Amino acid sequence: AYERRFPTCPLIPMFVASDTVNEYKSEDEAIHVIERRCKLDIDAPRLLKKIAGVDYVYFVQKNSLNRRERTLHIEAYNETFSNRVIINEHCSYTVHPDNEDWTCFEQSASLDIKSFFGFESTVEKIAMKQYTSNIKKGKEIIEYYLKQLEEEGITFVPRWTPPVACKSESSTCHPRRPVSPAINIPESATKEGLSSKEILNTSSSPSEPTAGTPDDKLDADYIKRYLGDLTPMQESCLIRLRQWLQETHKGKIPKDEHILRFLRARDFNIDKAREILCQSLTWRKQHQVDFILDTWNPPQVLQDYYAGGWHHHDKDGRPLYVLRLGQMDTKGLVRALGEEALLRYVLSINEEGLRRCEENTKVFGRPISSWTCLVDLEGLNMRHLWRPGVKALLRIIEVVEANYPETLGRLLILRAPRVFPVLWTLVSPFIDDNTRKKFLIYAGNDYQGPGGLLDYIDKEIIPDFLGGECMCEVPEGGLVPKSLYRTAEELENEDIKLWTETIYQSASVFKGAPHEVLIQIVDASSVITWDFDVCKGDIVFNIFHSKRAPQPPKKDSLGAHSITSPGGNNVQLIDKVWQLGRDYSMVESPLICKEGESVQGSHVTRWPGFYILQWKFHSMPACATTNLPRVDDVLASLQVSSHKCKVMYYTEVIGSEDFRGSMTSLESSHSGFSQLSAATTSSSQSHSSSMISR
Repeated sequence: AYERRFPTCPLIPMFVASDTVNEYKSEDEAIHVIERRCKLDIDAPRLLKKIAGVDYVYFVQKNSLNRRERTLHIEAYNETFSNRVIINEHCSYTVHPDNEDWTCFEQSASLDIKSFFGFESTVEKIAMKQYTSNIKKGKEIIEYYLKQLEEEGITFVPRWTPPVACKSESSTCHPRRPVSPAINIPESATKEGLSSKEILNTSSSPSEPTAGTPDDKLDADYIKRYLGDLTPMQESCLIRLRQWLQETHKGKIPKDEHILRFLRARDFNIDKAREILCQSLTWRKQHQVDFILDTWNPPQVLQDYYAGGWHHHDKDGRPLYVLRLGQMDTKGLVRALGEEALLRYVLSINEEGLRRCEENTKVFGRPISSWTCLVDLEGLNMRHLWRPGVKALLRIIEVVEANYPETLGRLLILRAPRVFPVLWTLVSPFIDDNTRKKFLIYAGNDYQGPGGLLDYIDKEIIPDFLGGECMCEVPEGGLVPKSLYRTAEELENEDIKLWTETIYQSASVFKGAPHEVLIQIVDASSVITWDFDVCKGDIVFNIFHSKRAPQPPKKDSLGAHSITSPGGNNVQLIDKVWQLGRDYSMVESPLICKEGESVQGSHVTRWPGFYILQWKFHSMPACATTNLPRVDDVLASLQVSSHKCKVMYYTEVIGSEDFRGSMTSLESSHSGFSQLSAATTSSSQSHSSSMISR
C-alpha cells in the first residue's frame, strides 16, 4: 500500500514527481532497498521562491523493506539548500510484538536552519506547516491505498519464507541479480570488515538501532543523574516539549531541568506547560534576566538592610536561603528603593538559586532542582502590614510563581507571631496550591521539638540566632534611616528606569497620540528590522517614508508632541500640518496587532531619507448595520482603560553589505507562537516580513 504513492500521489498535491536513483534486492528477496529523488512544490510565498531562486524542492527518500523482520524503514533528507537547511525525517512500520495483526507506525523529523537569506524564522514556520499537514494526512493516505487494494481483491499478502537451498554444489541455481548494485553501506560497517550481505542481514534487526533512528528516549544514567525519577509518559512529555522549543523558539533554549519544572507545575499537561513556559521565556528576554547576575549590582541599602542570604544546604542537599523577615524594615526598603528594585533583587536571588542547584547536583551526584527557604518571623508586627509593602510582596510572589515554578522544595516558617494569620490571609490566595503544600509553620519554639528544624537541617549549620552553633552571615536588618527615603517622583522615575533597562524601549500609545520612531537611511536597500510586544491594548503598526526630516519633538512633557508617562514615553514626529501623499508616504500596509502579540519583521528600504515607525491606537470599527455596540467593542473598552496602549520595542538597521540574500522583503505573514502551523496571508503590494506570535 505504501509503494502505491510512487511515482506521484494525487492525495499529496505538493508531491509532483519522483525518479528511482538506486534499487537493491537481496538474493533471497528478503531485503528490498529503493532510493528515490522526489520533486516537491512547497506551499511557500511567491516572493520567497523568487528570493531563493527555485520553483521546486528536491528530497532524497530511502525505503528499506525487510520481509524477514517484517519492517519498513523510511529515511528522507533534503537535497535542495542542504548547505543552509538540514531536514531529516524517519518513519517505520513494524509488527506489534504482542499482536501480529497490528501494525505500529512511528514518525519523527528534525529541522536545523543554519541560514536562509535572513528569513530563517519564516522558513521554519513554512516547514512546520508542511510537516504538520503531512502528519494529519498520513493515515488517510495509507488507508486510501489499503481500500484500493481491497477493491482489487488483494486482502492478503503471503509471509516471506526462505528459498529452498541448493542440495549440492553441482546443482544449478540461478539467484536473481540485483537491479542495481548501488547501496549505501555505513562507514562503521566497512571499518569493521562486514560484507554487504552481513550488513543487510543485521541493519534491519529489531534488536539493533537502525541508522538514523531518532533519539526518542533519554539516557537512563542522564535521567538518574540530573532529572530524577521519570515515568515513560513524563519522559515523553519532556522530549516533546523540548523538541517543540527547538523547532519554534528563537533564542536560548532552557535546560531540561528548567523545562521539567514547568511540566511538573502543570502536572505534565504539555499544552498548559508550553503556554506558561513561552510566557516566561518572553519575559526573560524582555528584561534580560539571563544576565542579571552579571550586569546588576544591588544598591548598598539592600546589602545593608535586606535581612536575607544563602546559608549552606539542608539534609537533602538543597541550597538553603535564610530570610529574617521579622527583622526587616519592609516599609523603609520600599520607601528608599521602590518596588522595582526590590523585585529585581528577588529575581537575582532566584537566579542565584538556580545556579546553586546546578552546583549541588554536581557535588552530591543526584538531581537537585529546588531550594529550601527558612523564614524567621521573630519581630513581625503591624508595621509589616503596611499596605504598599504588602502590595510589593504580592507582586513579587506573582512574578516568582509565574517564572520560577517548582523551585521551592520546602518553606520553613519559624516563630510565627499572632499577627501572622493576618499576613497569611492576605498572601496565601496568590500562592499556588502545590507550593502551599511545601509550607511548614512553627509557632513559638515549636521548631526545636520533634518534627522541627533538626528533621530538615543538620545541627551543625543551624543559625546562631535560632539557638544553633553556626554563625550566620545574613544581615540583621533593622530600620532603614529616613534620610535614605526618596520622594514618590524619584521612586517613579527609578521604577521606569529599571523597567526599561533592557535592549527594549518602552512606549505608551494613546488615542490620538501615536508613538513614533525616526530612522534615517543613507544607503538605499538597507534593512530595517523590528521586534515588539504589545503589552496592553490593540495597536496599528505603520511604516512611513519622508524625504525631509520631521521637526524634533517638543521638550515639554505636556506638549502635544511628547508625553511622558509612568509606563513609557510617547513621541510624535509627524507634524499635524503634514499631508499623507505630499509630505510623507506609507510604504507598508497597516498591520493590526492585538494585546499579547509579539511581532518581528523587516523592511528593505527603496530610497534614502527618513523612515518613521508608528504604533497607533486601534479603535474598533463601529457596526454598520446597527447602532448598538458589539460585544467585542464593549470588551475592548473594558480592556483598554483610558484609551491607553503599551508596547515594548527594539529596532535595528542592517546595512545592505551585511544583509544576506535578495534585497526584496517577504510578504507579511501571521503565525501562532503556541501552534505548529499558521495561515499565511500575502499581498502583492507588500515589501515587509512580519511574524506575529500569540
